[in-house]
Amino acid sequence: MKETDTVDPRDPRVMTGQIWEELCDTFRRAGELVAGPDVPDTPLDRAVGYRYLTQFIEAGINFCVAHGDGDYPEFTRMMDMGMRWGLDSPDCLYIVATVKEGREYRIWGDPGTSNHMDIQLNTGHYALGDISAVRTLGSISRDDFVRGPDGGFEIFLGGERRASNWVPSGPEAGFVLVRQNFLDWATERPGSFQIERVGAPVEKPDIRTDQIAERIDVLRSWVEKGGALWETMSRGMLSLEPNTTVTYAPGESEGNSGLKGQIYCQGNFRCRPDEAVIFEAVPPPARHWNVSLANFYWEAVDFMTRQGSLNGAQAELDEDGVFRAVISHHDPGVPNWLDPCGQEAGTLALRFILAEQELQSPVSRVVAFDSLRSELPAGTRRVSLAEREQRLRDRREALWLRYRR
Repeated sequence: MKETDTVDPRDPRVMTGQIWEELCDTFRRAGELVAGPDVPDTPLDRAVGYRYLTQFIEAGINFCVAHGDGDYPEFTRMMDMGMRWGLDSPDCLYIVATVKEGREYRIWGDPGTSNHMDIQLNTGHYALGDISAVRTLGSISRDDFVRGPDGGFEIFLGGERRASNWVPSGPEAGFVLVRQNFLDWATERPGSFQIERVGAPVEKPDIRTDQIAERIDVLRSWVEKGGALWETMSRGMLSLEPNTTVTYAPGESEGNSGLKGQIYCQGNFRCRPDEAVIFEAVPPPARHWNVSLANFYWEAVDFMTRQGSLNGAQAELDEDGVFRAVISHHDPGVPNWLDPCGQEAGTLALRFILAEQELQSPVSRVVAFDSLRSELPAGTRRVSLAEREQRLRDRREALWLRYRR
């Protein structure tokens, strides 16, 4: 049986079609994210920009409208290969569900075999366009689960305190975010997650006009305020000195929906076609680490058919323990090539999960591409075109399996 239906208030904006006109006006104004002042305007940038905008709108429709019911939540993709935004991590599979304050929720399923998995309850919504308004109420990782004999799990969000498998809720609870971080792309398997409001019947009431109006308003805010937020964040990184990074203290972002136990190091890269940027970092022992490139729109560059990212299992460290990556527009024939996918300037992110010691600040230097070999350690391994092709095929196959629908 379904819960008692409430009489539809016949929202005037929905009944007259005004809500649609307002949404279309929002979409039109969003074009400024691509064609506005001081936005890169090469043919590639324009093509990438409009692709990003359509994907960002798709993510908003998915999260804010199609799966915007906190009384009858469903997990959905927050990001994937066709919805890249907000400096997404190439190693992470993100799923999200809308929740409401004052409710109790049950999450259950198979946690999978990803290198690290975390379930996080947050206030607010990314549509607010204000990171400080998104606060973490609590989180639980697979390390903390008490699991059943079959390896499955069941946890609760909110409600009465439980001895285990419980995350407290609070005022303004807005969404639950599940992150699965994959180190060995070929062998690690995504989990399967379900969510329900405790006490809710399976059959849900028909949607009302006021409910769809509210969700479309959230979508409009997602596009306007959320889009402006990610542009501001990207511009902030791009405004740093070329090829520099900023490392954030452990725990600095945990309170605002950042992954618990993750160190973020963010910055930018600048590389002309005849140049190469040698990026050097000393990875501390950690559960997981990766480095990835992103474009002006703060979306990860292609990491499926191009090598736009590397993690601790894919990278090769030199004998001195240093990770040396080469950012260049032409294949340099080294294992740790980071392909900027045609972008001469963009952002960069280095992530460490559960690092055992502090991160030394990475350093970068620009060299002529033609003299790159003389700037690298003598023992740097050469990668043939055949090996590169196989590496890319392996990446594509692994990601097809991760993101299969």
